[in-house]
Amino acid sequence: MELSIHLTEKNNSLVIHLSGEIDAYTAPQLKERLLPLTKQNGTLIKVDMEAVQYMDSTGLGVFISALKSTKENNSKMKLIHIDERVYRVFKITGLDEIMDLEPRNKVERRNG
Repeated sequence: MELSIHLTEKNNSLVIHLSGEIDAYTAPQLKERLLPLTKQNGTLIKVDMEAVQYMDSTGLGVFISALKSTKENNSKMKLIHIDERVYRVFKITGLDEIMDLEPRNKVERRNG
């Protein structure tokens, strides 16, 4: 499986739309696209994970690096529309306590 990365600008923030799987094979590609964005002072980066069905620990590593970079560069990152299985990986590791995450089911309840 591959990872598709599409970047758009919306309401004074950058939105990265991800589709596919984030694993040892695709994580370097994500890191290469995401980290430079976190270095833009004052930028809000939304990572739309609605179409991500799988993520392993290398994916977590990318998001941890990005979080560290946002803190160093006065930018912000929010992961949105996270699939329940992928969200569970953040929860098990405790990253749900330190990262700005919005699971997909939370959005569906709000809209439905």
